[in-house]
Amino acid sequence: MCKIMTVHPSGYYAWKADPVSPRAQDDQRVLGLLKHAWLESGGVYGYRKLTLDMRDLGESCGKHRVARLLKLEGLRSQTGYRRRPGMRGGKPAVVAPNHLQRQFSVAQPNQSWVTDITYIRTHEGWLYLAVVVDLFSRQVVGWSMGSRIDTGLALDALVMALWRRRPEQPVTVHSDQGSQFTGHDWQDFLRDHKLICSMSRRGNCHDNAVAESFFQLLKRERIRRQIYPTRDDARADVFNYIEMFYNPKRRHGTAGDTSPVEFERRHSQRLKSV
Repeated sequence: MCKIMTVHPSGYYAWKADPVSPRAQDDQRVLGLLKHAWLESGGVYGYRKLTLDMRDLGESCGKHRVARLLKLEGLRSQTGYRRRPGMRGGKPAVVAPNHLQRQFSVAQPNQSWVTDITYIRTHEGWLYLAVVVDLFSRQVVGWSMGSRIDTGLALDALVMALWRRRPEQPVTVHSDQGSQFTGHDWQDFLRDHKLICSMSRRGNCHDNAVAESFFQLLKRERIRRQIYPTRDDARADVFNYIEMFYNPKRRHGTAGDTSPVEFERRHSQRLKSV
């Protein structure tokens, strides 16, 4: 014999009008933010880092809630993979010593540059951004954007840096061991232009902390506040951030609480007055 539950008509119609609870609705909202942050990381972030991303966005999410939502959606961090028996991982084409050795404070412009590449999500697909940052003032002296992550992208940013700065002495150019920087095209370019190659130790992001710090600022202060329908929209916004705000206006503690451009202007004036 079937037993029918007794439900008050007002309760039934209230459920019918809004069958999803406020908590479930908020879970769906937070899950949307998590998916965006997970994709922005290239699919490598797990619940711990994504919890920090949510806090940066002003969301009061505990790590257990984030882990639950990720599990329900089938999202997980990138972990190591098992090698096939008998297979050995090949070494990068060229690996340079870590000449920089985390010496992120330098005495003058064009002494040490750091470079790296990051991802920007658009509805058209990923837009890749390569930057070159001068450690003296933290100014972005070179940048390039494109739909492909390759050596050409990194070289375009470095060419811009050389064209803008025209260094008279050899410059140390520090990068990670990504394939864009270990190939012979990159190495030949550095050698032809009398640039000194320096590389982070494998798997150690702290060796290139200044470039990572710039990307974190860019994403926190601009990218995560926007939705880009096209790559051109993202290009325009990133250009605006770098050239109209970050370089000429954004204050840095390492630059005496002045902007990179102003810090270098004052340095130049001091040299002229000596």
